[in-house]
Amino acid sequence: MILVTGATGTVGHQVARLLAGTGPVRILARDPARVTVKGPAVEVVQGSYEDRLSLSRALRGVRSVFLVTNDPQQDHDAVLVEEATATGVRRLVKLSAAAVADPAALDLITAWQRRNEHLVRSSGLEWTMLRPRSFMSNTLSWARTIRSGGEVHALYGRSRNPCVDPRDVAEVAVRALTEDGHDGRQYTLTGPRALSAVDQTADLAQALGRPLRFVELDPEQASARLRTRYPAAVADALMHSARRQLDGGKAQVERTTADLLGRPARSFRTWAADHAGAFA
Repeated sequence: MILVTGATGTVGHQVARLLAGTGPVRILARDPARVTVKGPAVEVVQGSYEDRLSLSRALRGVRSVFLVTNDPQQDHDAVLVEEATATGVRRLVKLSAAAVADPAALDLITAWQRRNEHLVRSSGLEWTMLRPRSFMSNTLSWARTIRSGGEVHALYGRSRNPCVDPRDVAEVAVRALTEDGHDGRQYTLTGPRALSAVDQTADLAQALGRPLRFVELDPEQASARLRTRYPAAVADALMHSARRQLDGGKAQVERTTADLLGRPARSFRTWAADHAGAFA
């Protein structure tokens, strides 16, 4: 049995969807009604990291766990590791971040992920770390201004990042969950090309068949927008991350995704064509 956490999120949903057709999979969800992955081999259980009893029940009989946490102000990884060890789980595949490997990344979110990786590595369980760059799906945050005025509003329009398709990350995760040979591996996952927000705007315009205009936010505007969506400490961490990208700290393209999947990593142009309806 494989347990998937984060199945209502960007990567976890895709992992659950892929596993649903291959064998028994259990999905842990705070709100089971939000889980859209269905199938005869899919079991959805209610639970959360805050409710240790529900977590322990969800882990019974589980061999491998896809571990997703998203709150840098909580110790959810530690809770999962403790319960997984107590219930006999063998393997953890953790969704982390590429910034963990960058000594210059000192922001709150990266420091939190470093601590979490250390917890998993020290657990005595088999482990695999997935360290993706930014998800292509992050551009869905532009959908409102694209629909309303044909504009993309973003910070540092010329800075580059080899963003990765979440579907590719999910495929790697499924391999790590179901195949041998991934124990103790740390996989940095990128797309095939480092792109700027201006480049992505052009690709989205092509997918939509209409012109789009890029509007660059200044740091004060970007920070203010982030603070409407996140706690101040998280918004500050995201601004720190954006400055590292501006300085070229995230531009390196890795072949890991293609090597693991045996095919080229999906391009942003492909992702944009597949998701054009979200911006139309």
